Amino acid sequence: MQTDIDPRNLIGRKAFDRNGNRIGTIDEVYLDDATGVPEWAAIRTGLFSRDAFVPLEPSELIDGGLHIPFERALIKDAPDFGVGRHLSPEQELQLYHHYGLDTAAPPPLPDHDFGRLAGRDDSA
Repeated sequence: MQTDIDPRNLIGRKAFDRNGNRIGTIDEVYLDDATGVPEWAAIRTGLFSRDAFVPLEPSELIDGGLHIPFERALIKDAPDFGVGRHLSPEQELQLYHHYGLDTAAPPPLPDHDFGRLAGRDDSA
């Protein structure tokens, strides 16, 4: 998602699943603690329903609506942590797991040739 969007402008927008089905309305936006970039949105999924957390990174803002690239059922089954409170790192990790967005381990560092080996003469 575009990171230059003011998170306050997301609140109240409609949210849609990968098939274009309306999920609900954006209730709250959660910022990354380290960067301040919008990371999660809480979507009110119905009049008497709860909020479902969705990741903003793979989502797109199209024609004024937030389009989330996941099935409606997956979104509605997201862990419920309640809105208006800070998401802990553990809760965020649960959400990443739920959406299959697990952070992969960093790739191994490449092997480097830092020069001649001790005791070896390369001039021959």
